[in-house]
Amino acid sequence: MLIERIYDEDLAQASYFIGCQSKGEAIVVDGRRDIAVYQDLAAKNHMKIVAVTETHIHADYLSGTRELAAATGATMYVSGEGGPDWQYGFDAERLYDGDAITLGNISVKALHTPGHTPEHLSFLVTDGAFSDQPGYLLSGDFVFSGDLGRPDLLDEAAGGIDTRFEGAKQLFASLRDKFLTLPDYVQVHPAHGAGSACGKALGAIPSSTVGYERLYAWWGPYLAANDEQGFINELLDGQPDAHAYFARMKHENREGPAVMGKRAPLPELDAAAVVKGLEEDTLTFVDTRGNREVHRGTVARSLNIPAGKMASYGAWVVDPEKGKNPLVLLAPGREAAQEMWDHLVRVGIDNVAGYVTTLDGLPMTTPRLLQPEELDGFDAALLLDVRNRSEHAAGHIPGSAQLGAGRIMWHLDQLPEDGPIVTYCQSGARNSVAASALRRAGYDVVELDGSYAAWSASRLSAQS
Repeated sequence: MLIERIYDEDLAQASYFIGCQSKGEAIVVDGRRDIAVYQDLAAKNHMKIVAVTETHIHADYLSGTRELAAATGATMYVSGEGGPDWQYGFDAERLYDGDAITLGNISVKALHTPGHTPEHLSFLVTDGAFSDQPGYLLSGDFVFSGDLGRPDLLDEAAGGIDTRFEGAKQLFASLRDKFLTLPDYVQVHPAHGAGSACGKALGAIPSSTVGYERLYAWWGPYLAANDEQGFINELLDGQPDAHAYFARMKHENREGPAVMGKRAPLPELDAAAVVKGLEEDTLTFVDTRGNREVHRGTVARSLNIPAGKMASYGAWVVDPEKGKNPLVLLAPGREAAQEMWDHLVRVGIDNVAGYVTTLDGLPMTTPRLLQPEELDGFDAALLLDVRNRSEHAAGHIPGSAQLGAGRIMWHLDQLPEDGPIVTYCQSGARNSVAASALRRAGYDVVELDGSYAAWSASRLSAQS
């Protein structure tokens, strides 16, 4: 048996390629929409992708299940669990608790493990050429290394009302009745790692075991004592902000993301054509550099989406359901531009016109910055902390309001219409992304230079 983990650092998301070498067949679990990596793995190992599936209706990225099936002819399998409100809206084979997909000597058995979502499946993998007992669990967003999938996303991002409490109870039952009944040696391979907003304390270790989680995960003592209420209280406390784009992902993944097919390479655009598009507001420019470089000068009304976080930060400030302008990317060359586009399509931002390699000839501006020592005397209509709620609670600038960078563009009604808004995050990167989007939307935004870290340092310096 071959099992390969394909990890996206941008979204902290893992998909899996499992293949039977004797039969030359493979299955992809929780695939993403840019599918070349799976096709390359299949070709390298002389395998054919015959099945594609996913653990649940994802909130943080668009599933590649339909894209892979269209490209390879593979059979699609999705969860049939969760009740009528959690059924997929496209044709695919339905999997129920105990159903199995067979690839030669390999069995991929579905376990219904609700809690994170009602329809959630985990997959228990048995390598029949080695043993008749399961050895691996693809746990999706059920069990992470050191943590569990949050049960409150349906409330936070999908319009649910108090579903978090039932979800937390379901997680407790799924752990007790499914996870902890497995042998301790079973390897656990989750769908996310550190940095994902799908849990509050995800570990960076790519895999674990049932036995290790049983002994050392925070939830172990609650299960050992059968303390359901204590478990629920601890699970729901301190969950991070749910990004607003999660609602769009939930809807599109349930109904079935659009199949893109083979994409043509992005063209390099002429500066004059870009200038014309910017003047006519038929193009949106994306400055992909870091915030320090952007602060020295950037294209007027551009969005700042750093290259390494195109998917996660891009989804904060680009809503393809509202903004129809195609994007123009700043990139060092075609290969880099294509990679940026790959990241964007993972969150459904497909409409990219092309790229430029230089800012020469484009209309430039310099974002307004405020030094920490100038803050006390500055007349701001609002001092806005764009970090997560938990970060704000742990320490913030007095008088600031909190609205996470991943939610701002969906909650503009919470901002003043007139007067300057001073924004900050922890070090400045997220702040630059949010500030650029607010400026493009017409707000008068001043970024606190160095953000909270610089303000804290200035306070300590003043006291010494």
